[in-house]
Amino acid sequence: MPSLPDRHLDLGCGISPRNPYGRRELCGVDIRPLESTPEAEFRCANVVLDPIPYPDSSFGSVSAYDFIEHVPRLLTTPDGRSTWFPFINLMNEIWRVLAPGGRLYALTPAFPSQAAFVDPTHVNFISEHSHEYFCGDKPLGHIYGFSGAFRPLRTEWVVYLDSLVSAPLTTRQKLRLMNRRWRHRLTHFLWELEAVKPAP
Repeated sequence: MPSLPDRHLDLGCGISPRNPYGRRELCGVDIRPLESTPEAEFRCANVVLDPIPYPDSSFGSVSAYDFIEHVPRLLTTPDGRSTWFPFINLMNEIWRVLAPGGRLYALTPAFPSQAAFVDPTHVNFISEHSHEYFCGDKPLGHIYGFSGAFRPLRTEWVVYLDSLVSAPLTTRQKLRLMNRRWRHRLTHFLWELEAVKPAP
């Protein structure tokens, strides 16, 4: 298998893009125009409406921290005569810009945690099974226009601050996870998905 590009893209990055795999080159996309720095290249786009502004297979990984819950599932077209699916389109775009074998790392507040609902700008409620629409040989999302495919590597409830990077948990972090799971105090669900696509 060819090596992955040593580039990472953080969606909805703000001024501090994340780099969960520690890749050499860091890029960020935000709805606000931001000045690129020696540490990160920034591009401006509203990915709810527009494509991710990078070419196909550009990245070894893409992240979305507290982001996908803000992407609407359904919008009407400007003429009001039809509907389309921005979240499906975003998943297509993420798959498109990932190299074959590239990874999506997404952390989001999820149902049934109150954290999924308390923010009035949360419009996309993720459950333990939402990723299944984008995974497998025949993803269920194909009926709604999803054209890619992912393989799930990790899909699980996590302690948010202990999961900011993709790394094995320490013993202390494992104990914290067990404690919060037992007390029903986990708020975030992790998707770590691999892009399944032919090599260019």
